[in-house]
Amino acid sequence: MTAVRSLLVPDHQRRSTADLRDRLDLSVGDCASKKSAFWIMLVLAAVIAISGVASDSTATVIGAMIVAPLSIPILGIGLGLVSRDSRLVLRSVALLAAGVIVVIGLGYAFALLLPSGTDVLTNSQVTGRTSPKLMDLTAALATGVVASVALTRRDVGDVLPGVAVAISLVPPLGVVGVCLGSDALGLAFGAFILFVSNVVALILTAMIVLTLAGYHREKDATAFGSRWRAYSIVATALVAVAIPMTVNSLTSLWSAQIADAARGWMDATTGAQVAEVSLQGSTATVTVLGPADLPPLADLQRSVDELVPWHPRVVLVHVMGSRISSQP
Repeated sequence: MTAVRSLLVPDHQRRSTADLRDRLDLSVGDCASKKSAFWIMLVLAAVIAISGVASDSTATVIGAMIVAPLSIPILGIGLGLVSRDSRLVLRSVALLAAGVIVVIGLGYAFALLLPSGTDVLTNSQVTGRTSPKLMDLTAALATGVVASVALTRRDVGDVLPGVAVAISLVPPLGVVGVCLGSDALGLAFGAFILFVSNVVALILTAMIVLTLAGYHREKDATAFGSRWRAYSIVATALVAVAIPMTVNSLTSLWSAQIADAARGWMDATTGAQVAEVSLQGSTATVTVLGPADLPPLADLQRSVDELVPWHPRVVLVHVMGSRISSQP
């Protein structure tokens, strides 16, 4: 364990527990300045993120990720659980909850007040965050390790802007608010699942890294409960959010396989192509562009039955026509 600790956080680069608390607890040190900085940066990050979502601008959303301070209370929860500091945990949870409400509220207000509403069904900033997949969770776990190591070591602090971009916190909340303001409750739920998964992954990895780094030995006077119980609760929450993300991943995989089956089904039809495949529950909707005559739909249904275990009903949306190019 000592070797792991030395490799993870060398003693000469190690930050003290007091230093970590000063960074993560807004009620320690210059409280007024830290709180004002947190709320100013969070509100501005939310406005930038929501503006980027409304305008479908990836660069603008990335800018919001860099300045957003929402990882502070999340890492504070991790430190509080490891050191069994109930006051730090409660303060961090309250700060995180307040931040979530503010960002979602701003997104909701923007969606209602902007003269040109956001089409949440075609906006790439929305659709990219409303159907989180298992790879999003693995990325969040890896990013959480990086964030925790950067927090505990003096020599890797420069990686934090990259961590802020990788662990998307404020943009999903902005999407939640925009979707709620656009009456798209299902999309709002999907974006919130992405946010929750990132939060849980960040807390769990912070607890693991801080424990391996030896911070669990430096207990606070307000120590409470069992550390292993906290690990169990956070791990259970991680499994809970992983379930819908796994379903989304499998759905995407099966949709891609159905698209391949549809292309094979139309292989002999000149000019036909698959435009889109959507798999929702017991229905697979296949949109194709092609001439009037297509192969029997029953052939495609049999191919889909062989691919997807629950044998969804295939619905064909047939757009008759062809692509015309000005080039010979």
